[in-house]
Amino acid sequence: MNIKPIKTEKDYSNTLSQIERLMEAKPNTSQMDELEVLTILVEAYEEQHYKIEAPDPIEAIKFRMEQEGLKQKDLITIVGSKSRVSEILNKKRKLTIEMIRNLHKQLHIPIESLFLDYKIDRL
Repeated sequence: MNIKPIKTEKDYSNTLSQIERLMEAKPNTSQMDELEVLTILVEAYEEQHYKIEAPDPIEAIKFRMEQEGLKQKDLITIVGSKSRVSEILNKKRKLTIEMIRNLHKQLHIPIESLFLDYKIDRL
């Protein structure tokens, strides 16, 4: 096993190729140990170089609505009136602390996603 840190895109690509070759490794073998170590290295490299930005709060809400098959009317009990739901989803109004709490509690959207700043569309 000749393992070295991933420092460049070429190292990263080579390591992914090694991982692919080792995917069928049997448990409790040196190949499985190598696979585990290489996976940790790739995860660390990706965390540093390929960070995925969290969606803005409204996109997080829309994503959860899609996952759960919810319609705008289903948010009325969480956010407020029909017009308030529309204003929120169309970025005409910011979420309040109470709305954030309700969305987190009832839809299980990560609180840190709901607290991210986003721009509202001014009329």
